[in-house]
Amino acid sequence: MTEFCGSLSLAFDCSGSTSGTEAFMSRELLILRHGKSDWDSDASGDFHRPLAKRGRKAIKRMAAWACEQAFLPSRIVSSPAKRARQSTRRFCRHAGLAESIVVWDEAIYAADVPTLLQVLGKHGNDSAQLMIVGHNPGFEELVEYLAGASIQAPPGMSALPTAALAHMDLPDDWRALAPGCGRLIAIIRPRELAGE
Repeated sequence: MTEFCGSLSLAFDCSGSTSGTEAFMSRELLILRHGKSDWDSDASGDFHRPLAKRGRKAIKRMAAWACEQAFLPSRIVSSPAKRARQSTRRFCRHAGLAESIVVWDEAIYAADVPTLLQVLGKHGNDSAQLMIVGHNPGFEELVEYLAGASIQAPPGMSALPTAALAHMDLPDDWRALAPGCGRLIAIIRPRELAGE
């Protein structure tokens, strides 16, 4: 199995073999993990845990980077858990996106890969560039499933830390996404951006 490490620019076909930089996909998926949450809050449970100060700063940084790179989705589908909801709204605010493009989908919260694939099948065919906002371990497992490769984390980091963004190309029809059918373009982590 192929391993990815750091920021990436390799293309993979559905069998997992490299195919250079040839564009063979037609829809983009942006997978944004929520910002770091505040474990010291008085939240009544996991669903209601808010963003920590560090998480708010990291999401703002990722939104600024996305603007610079023109990685602005036409639709965002987000978990409604408080930390994800705050991340989504903060991303929209700092990226200049209207919150009207956001769809809140409870299925994303604590979702496994099959559930996340159902979410993509439900929402993905309506936009050329879709962002989903949610949680690990499901998001990291989704990236590996779609890319057909494991993600090797840089030293001292998790593979998909809080506020990290995975950028992928996928086939046109998202209703039946097979393992390894996508191309992982990059994983952008807040600590790797200027200003951390």
